[in-house]
Amino acid sequence: MVILTLNCGSSSAKYQVYDWANKDILAVGVVERIGLEYSTIEHKANGKEEYHAEFSSPTHKEAIELIIRMLLDEEYGVIKDLKEIGAVGHRVLHGGEVFKQSALVTDEVIEQLKKVIPLGPLHMPANIMGIEAARKAMPDVPQAIVLDTAWHQTMPDEAFMYAVPYEWYTKYNVRRYGFHGTSHLYCAKRAAVVLGKENKDTNVIICHIGNGASVCAVKNGVCVDTSMGLTPLEGLVMGSRSGDIDPAIIPYMMENTGMSAREMDTALNKKSGLIGLCGKSDRRDVLKASQEGDHRAKLAIDMECRRLKKYIGGYATLLDGKLDAIVFTAGVGEMARHVRLGACKGLEAIGAKLDEHKNDVCFSRNGEFEISTDDSVVKILVIPTDEELVMTEDAYALMNGTYDVHTNFHYTFEEKTYVNKGRERDLKKNLVKNPELASILAIPR
Repeated sequence: MVILTLNCGSSSAKYQVYDWANKDILAVGVVERIGLEYSTIEHKANGKEEYHAEFSSPTHKEAIELIIRMLLDEEYGVIKDLKEIGAVGHRVLHGGEVFKQSALVTDEVIEQLKKVIPLGPLHMPANIMGIEAARKAMPDVPQAIVLDTAWHQTMPDEAFMYAVPYEWYTKYNVRRYGFHGTSHLYCAKRAAVVLGKENKDTNVIICHIGNGASVCAVKNGVCVDTSMGLTPLEGLVMGSRSGDIDPAIIPYMMENTGMSAREMDTALNKKSGLIGLCGKSDRRDVLKASQEGDHRAKLAIDMECRRLKKYIGGYATLLDGKLDAIVFTAGVGEMARHVRLGACKGLEAIGAKLDEHKNDVCFSRNGEFEISTDDSVVKILVIPTDEELVMTEDAYALMNGTYDVHTNFHYTFEEKTYVNKGRERDLKKNLVKNPELASILAIPR
């Protein structure tokens, strides 16, 4: 039996096929440019040639149909019959106050998700279209929603409430929800394994840094605060999002420029952050420009790292002086050595000392690494995230009737013996190219 996971964005659909019995990834892929003049698909299956093509995909319906055809394809596919798919897991941005944990999809669930669209207008319609398209293509297969916001439901009132009129919360659900929940969940539980502790005894700060970025404070194994808020706009300096700003800037700029509310929303979400500061969002491009003397690119890096450092330091105070580790994850957190270096400067004040050589060596997404000095009281770890595995396990458990909220549920990756076979294959290749990586593996192989 295999589990299919789908992550539908506004113009894309990422997917993964997981062999449950052998605990291995069979295929991954992405359809992009959905709804544009032409769409593209990139499909990678174990032991087979990669497949790239252009096609017409006006909606997510055509994208899902093509994904299914690819999975069944004689040359590039990984299954022979749709009956081999035991469940489908869908990533959903926002559960609002309605969904506090993963759930099986029903007509009622979809109607409830539609009511949450105002809290995530850029992402939720695409999430829902993907679910509806998959249900139509595979009507007999159990399907599950896995919420970005579910992990953060353990935050106390003083963390998730805003100091605004209370009726904004009671009437309009204005509160901090947090995002990147599946990533924070995975990394929190893997950090406990790396540290050799029980999840309930683990205190970590997780920095999920990609184009979107958020920090999460984890106390005794659960989330107690996070940097994103009602939407994914709050918090860190991101690829195209502003993160924290003085709220008075919004009416000030609207009055001075005549911008509408929609135009302001677009400016803060798509034209700010690194793009707004230096015209680039890819950290490699920003770093290259900075090294070539671009002052604004250097400013962007400095601002991103400073904001990260402020959140890490602030969240350390929420953990009662018992911080075990700082975790970097996601594309930038796992690969951008200069961002980790900048974010960790000065963290000696909270007992975290970065080993600059280890940090420089750590340029791999295939293993879990420790990049702190040997005498660092607080460990600094790089843990590649695996949101798809969280989705896979939730979907399987819901289909099997064994699912429970994450505080009561045990994932396979919470075991020290757990191995991601795909990453292990790639790690072995990297170790041949760079033997020094073995010296910073958090769990020696």
